[in-house]
Amino acid sequence: MNENAVFRDDDGRALADYPRPSVAVDTALMTVIPAGEGSSAHLGILLVRRPPQSVGALAGWALPGTFLHEGETLAEAVRRSLEVKAGVTGREPQQLRVFDDPARDDRGWVLSVAHLDVLAFDDLERLRESPNTRIAALPSRLRLPYDHLAIIDLATERLRLEYRTHPDPRGLLHESFTISDLRAVHEAVAGRELQKDTFRRLMIDELESLPAAAEGRRGRPAQLFGRSERQAE
Repeated sequence: MNENAVFRDDDGRALADYPRPSVAVDTALMTVIPAGEGSSAHLGILLVRRPPQSVGALAGWALPGTFLHEGETLAEAVRRSLEVKAGVTGREPQQLRVFDDPARDDRGWVLSVAHLDVLAFDDLERLRESPNTRIAALPSRLRLPYDHLAIIDLATERLRLEYRTHPDPRGLLHESFTISDLRAVHEAVAGRELQKDTFRRLMIDELESLPAAAEGRRGRPAQLFGRSERQAE
């Protein structure tokens, strides 16, 4: 076979004969916003400010994303978008799904490969560039461009599935925590209250008791736990 020959399919068409969509990446970078006065902990999503020329009828916020550059992998594009648009580095988000509705983007035919990442609130606050980003509470009546709300819904569903039966698999808590701390994070992810005894029985086999104790209610010591090696496996 001639190495310089142009590939043609069964219809005699070369690759260049087919229209090609642009490819973008969008990342749902999620966290749990700590409880405040009169409010419980709840899920949050990182949003970036859109450039003025892209702001139309929709609010000027979106998920961090970018178009794929020539010779670039999807993972490289995701890392670049997080660093350039949000100041977040050192992350390896996981792919969720390709959003391929031909009408999803009013700028043209654009496929978006959606990604998910999760960071502890303090870590995200330390990394993000505050003038150009915000952490929006979920659920909320966000007005976002394209199908970013659908991406957030899918990311939330995936995260809830991960947290259903395993203690804090994404490491939103520090290395040591109480059962109450753990339940608060799981309730924030689940978006509902969880029955105390049932939750403890479900999680306890993947937790390791630590010798130290934290101050509990009314000053009484509360048992501290860490993730067991069994969970890491």
